[in-house]
Amino acid sequence: MGRCGRVGTGDLDEVDRNILAELTRDGRQSVTAVAERVHISRAHAYSRIARLTEDGVLTKFTAIIDPAKAGLRSSAYVTLKVRQHSWRELRDQLRKIPEIHHIALVGGDFDVILLVRAEDNVGLRRLIFDQLQSMPGVLDTQTFLVFEDLDTR
Repeated sequence: MGRCGRVGTGDLDEVDRNILAELTRDGRQSVTAVAERVHISRAHAYSRIARLTEDGVLTKFTAIIDPAKAGLRSSAYVTLKVRQHSWRELRDQLRKIPEIHHIALVGGDFDVILLVRAEDNVGLRRLIFDQLQSMPGVLDTQTFLVFEDLDTR
């Protein structure tokens, strides 16, 4: 809908995309710094960021940590096959588990993929065997250990 209307899929212009790229690169930088790097006024940057936030394009500002340095030395991707029609209830249960860092409903040979992080392999085993596999609606799990994390941002 352009600059004055609501943002929808594909409605981001070059300024919006540049603002998002800057905030993705460094979410702690000031609006003034973002404006300078995007070559717009500070007031314009404020209004753009406010609109992107209001429209749900920007959902939150967060810190990215090094899992190993934060004491989370064991990571894995865990796939789940789930019982048909159990996704909504399962999703709400998964969101409550602090070791789960990402949840995605996917298509293919499995239904859900999780990024899980734990202090060690004992904690990872406990999470997978005691929590995930015992959840109603989970039919099967498969675990892929992460040997090295690479940040692409």
